[in-house]
Amino acid sequence: MSNGQTMLIAFDGSPRAARALEHAARLLRPTTVEILTAWEPVARQAARTVSRTGVHQTVLDAEAAAEDPAQAEALKLCRRGVEVAQSLGLAGRAHLVEASTTIASAIVDAARELDVDVIVTGTRALSGFRAWWNSSTADQIVRASGLPVFIVPPELEEDEEEEPEYFEES
Repeated sequence: MSNGQTMLIAFDGSPRAARALEHAARLLRPTTVEILTAWEPVARQAARTVSRTGVHQTVLDAEAAAEDPAQAEALKLCRRGVEVAQSLGLAGRAHLVEASTTIASAIVDAARELDVDVIVTGTRALSGFRAWWNSSTADQIVRASGLPVFIVPPELEEDEEEEPEYFEES
């Protein structure tokens, strides 16, 4: 990546996101970093959870939605991403986007709108049985963005989570 190019980092505040930012800063050497934190309103999170259980949904108070704790937390995480970028000597600009469908779609839409050169993301790198049931945001971004995607896997120790022996790949 040559000087003058811009990368978007999908920053969720996790150690994986910080690690991805660190590796991208060192290897890609961008001039500008768009720090993007995608968030989903608490009411939508609750509705999705409730719809899976079949429990009756309640009506959301519009005034309560205006002071959504998920948005406040996302803003705090995004600011933290800018601090991490600055500590690495990068010019980080904060962007907060509400995900109307999926987090991956919000990231891809923002990357297109910001006209970035590369999207950077960390990944949990799930495998085996867990990968069947957990959709990878990184995989969705690769499939939908049409842009180069720099994916940083978790450290090896982090990847070795306890998985029952009967689910291990042979």
